[in-house]
Amino acid sequence: MTTVGTPMLWSVFALIVITMLAIDLMIQGRRGEYGMSIKQAAVWSVIWVSISLTFNAGLWWYLRGTSGQEIAAEQSVAFLTGYLIEKALAVDNLFVWLMLFNYFAVPPSLQRRVLVYGVLGAIVLRTLMIFSGSWLISQFEWLLYLFGVFLIFTGAKMFFGSDEQESAADNHLIKWLQRHLRVTSTLESEHFFVKHHGLCYVTPLFLALVMVELSDVIFALDSIPAIFAVTTDPFIVLTSNLFAILGLRAMYFLLVGMADKFSLLKYGLAIILLFIGLKMTLVDVIHIPVALSLGVVALILIATLAASVWIKPKNH
Repeated sequence: MTTVGTPMLWSVFALIVITMLAIDLMIQGRRGEYGMSIKQAAVWSVIWVSISLTFNAGLWWYLRGTSGQEIAAEQSVAFLTGYLIEKALAVDNLFVWLMLFNYFAVPPSLQRRVLVYGVLGAIVLRTLMIFSGSWLISQFEWLLYLFGVFLIFTGAKMFFGSDEQESAADNHLIKWLQRHLRVTSTLESEHFFVKHHGLCYVTPLFLALVMVELSDVIFALDSIPAIFAVTTDPFIVLTSNLFAILGLRAMYFLLVGMADKFSLLKYGLAIILLFIGLKMTLVDVIHIPVALSLGVVALILIATLAASVWIKPKNH
């Protein structure tokens, strides 16, 4: 696997991730009864984005000195493109989390606990998926075309699919878990497992955690192949992906009160997936520079968000 990642770059990245996690878990994880306010969520979201952009600037500076201006510009733009794609797709995932928390009646103070474990699980799972994907692509390059077809299918399904999302009450996995596990009828504080009369029970909070982790895996199946369309360098793919999800907890509390303002987001995401999928499948016919890909993705997101502000949903 060809990569710009050197032992020093990997060490710096690991140190930043560990530090960010420590801050998020030890400081932001103690917000009291009402969780994180919108103002706090906005401040911390800006901090996480700033750290990610600072890392990208440092990566550009380092590569310019070691590999030259052209490679530095190409890789830093690839990082920014992957970061933007992952952030955009993550927003749709946050709305799924909101639906799950509403279904299980999880208050904000307990949502915080589920999101902490959810982000940790996402980091581990995505790291494994990215390294596995990088190795497979290095051995079987034709997999990129398969990823492209998959993204085209997913984008078309998202664009032409029904506006009505599946309700959590109709989810088959939730029903299966409720049938095959002993589940308490109510939440038990912050506990995932409790004992009653000598028997072990899982709580609705545990079911919420399982569904949050599963939803992230499902969304990763879209976002990771999309970033591989930008670059196959595992260092760039992993760093852009993890930096994008590290601030998801703050981003969730920021967006939780504004879900109705993004009614057209899924169409923008669908167009992005279609564009990236076509880019992957036609790579031997049309070469689209990474910088142009970044511009297209940014333009689609800006247009979608602007349209969401002006065009209200029918049931608004």
